[in-house]
Amino acid sequence: MKRFSKFTFTLFLIMVFVFSSSSFIAHAADDTIDERFGEPAVVYGETLTDEQKEEVRRLLEVDTDQVNEFTVTGQDLSNYIGGNPNSRMFSSAKITHKEDGHGIVVNIVTADNITEVTNDMYSNALLTAGVENALIEVASPVQVTGHSALSGIYKAYDAQGAELDKDRMEVANEELNVATELAEKDGVSEEKVTELMTEIKKEIADKDPATREDVEEIIEEQLSKLEINLSEEDRQLLTDLFEKMRDLDIDFDKVRDQLDDLTHKIKDKLDDLNIDEGFWEKVINWFKNLFNSILN
Repeated sequence: MKRFSKFTFTLFLIMVFVFSSSSFIAHAADDTIDERFGEPAVVYGETLTDEQKEEVRRLLEVDTDQVNEFTVTGQDLSNYIGGNPNSRMFSSAKITHKEDGHGIVVNIVTADNITEVTNDMYSNALLTAGVENALIEVASPVQVTGHSALSGIYKAYDAQGAELDKDRMEVANEELNVATELAEKDGVSEEKVTELMTEIKKEIADKDPATREDVEEIIEEQLSKLEINLSEEDRQLLTDLFEKMRDLDIDFDKVRDQLDDLTHKIKDKLDDLNIDEGFWEKVINWFKNLFNSILN
């Protein structure tokens, strides 16, 4: 029994070492500045106190000597997405530009404080706005819905000379509003809403709808395929949103790979949410068999 205890303790130490080492290596690699794309940008909400700003720096692991820092204001919210210029701005973001093929990866660092918007909702909306190939980390020291973070991201791109289309930014914000509103409906999860938005975009890229009726048909097909029931009012919200995208002639074929990646991520999450009831029993039995084998 003593030998077994020593063995299991040693095994535990090895696992801790392996995982912590791999985490350290991944983290160190992620912190490396790619000189082709310049330094990361960090945007702070203007309402933050000095203490809260320092907290955000800590959360986003900001080295002030290696980033460009900006502040997003209520007026920026109005300029970029037509929001209220008197809004209080807490959401902050760190944007690290990546090479082609990286796609958009969003990480909400303070998940408990971003109450409505998910990683995938941000990714989907940013694709609509024209943002590509970036690691984006979002944080807030207080509870917020998370909608204003988009303005901060736009401010960072604008300040660094990568001008985004204003109409696309406004439609992306409307997409985020529609997504969070639908996710509040009974029986419609955040993951399902994001999957719906993504699949509609892919169908628009494939079919290039010429009329509003064509857009409505695509939406109805995807609602049926994904087994999502929405009211007529909510269906009209979706139609109005994607009709605006159609009018802007957004080329979703250009980001098709990123939409496909987003679909796979969402499906994996949905599969995880539908784990069968016997799953944990199987896990327990697996560990029992493992330790019995070790004892033998």
